[in-house]
Amino acid sequence: MTLSVTSPFDGGNIRTVAIQGNRADLEIVKDHQSDFYQWFYFRLTGGAGQKVEIRILNCAGAAYPLGWQDYRACMSVDREEWERVDTSYDGGILTISLTPPSNSVWFAYFAPYTMERHHDLVASVAGHPAVEHRSLGQTLDGQEMDYFRIGEGPLQVWLYARQHPGETMAEWWMEGALERLLDESDPVARRLLARATFHIVPNMNPDGSRRGHLRTNAVGTNLNREWHDPSPERSPEVLYVRNEMDRTGVDFAMDVHGDEAIPANFLAGFEGIPSWNERQQKLFDRFSEELVRFSPDFQTRKGYEVARPGGANMSMSTSQLAERFGAVSMTLEMPFKDNADLPDPRRGWSPERSALLARACLDALHAIIDELPAKKR
Repeated sequence: MTLSVTSPFDGGNIRTVAIQGNRADLEIVKDHQSDFYQWFYFRLTGGAGQKVEIRILNCAGAAYPLGWQDYRACMSVDREEWERVDTSYDGGILTISLTPPSNSVWFAYFAPYTMERHHDLVASVAGHPAVEHRSLGQTLDGQEMDYFRIGEGPLQVWLYARQHPGETMAEWWMEGALERLLDESDPVARRLLARATFHIVPNMNPDGSRRGHLRTNAVGTNLNREWHDPSPERSPEVLYVRNEMDRTGVDFAMDVHGDEAIPANFLAGFEGIPSWNERQQKLFDRFSEELVRFSPDFQTRKGYEVARPGGANMSMSTSQLAERFGAVSMTLEMPFKDNADLPDPRRGWSPERSALLARACLDALHAIIDELPAKKR
């Protein structure tokens, strides 16, 4: 059979350059109205039982070239179970080498979380009697900004994910968090919901998710650089969410992401904000210490450089919320590759591990929940 490569489906991204025999030469497509690219998701047809070489030719110009070092692509025959396959990077070309087990095989930068799966998640959560669901507004492509409210406690906890749509592990994390919070037999969940009201946006960037973008929305905007001044024209997603935060207040916030290069899970904080104080910092540090205790997949040695005093980027949500509300605010980063301290040779970092880390994050929040002061509204 002749090889064929396609990607015009929910979250898909690739362009075919040439197919010669058992080799397919491809390129990743840039985000619309942007130079960002790195996310790929495509289907290979016709390769069963023969050694195939897939080359992605334009990786040197991707957003994070260091992300390709020691990276292994994800493959699935049913789009449910994903495993890692032999992948190499040399001279700006990413090469995937394998003998496909089926004539229809899917490849992705990370296990996809499509908008169809997002709608399945919304349908299952919105029907729960403990959940208030509504749309905060519509995106530029006309999709709903789904929002869940769970719990009745005085603390205001915000969990939001996937500002960067290609970081699909963030919504797998959300599945894990929502499943635990809605488990009526879980004592940690019950106590969290008694102490706090959870405000959850499982996907901040529906348009980029459906379009197969790495980092931006429908008009090429990086949403995590808009929190100081969001607009209806460029970043309505941030505007809707920040307006709701202004209405509810924020005591604790976690922005869930993925990192292309660093093979570890880590937190980034708000150290450089103008109003930084020891109370906020101690609570952030306590949460981090508790998360180390609850999850062997979390660590504090690797991560981003800490901002100098007064040097925070106030256009990013973590810094903006810490300054705007005095919140204990943080960004959680998960790897596209694997946790190098606890590797899984078959799956690398995976949807399952992302969901388990979410459960551990709720354990860590529970450990400090009585230390978080609920501010007067």
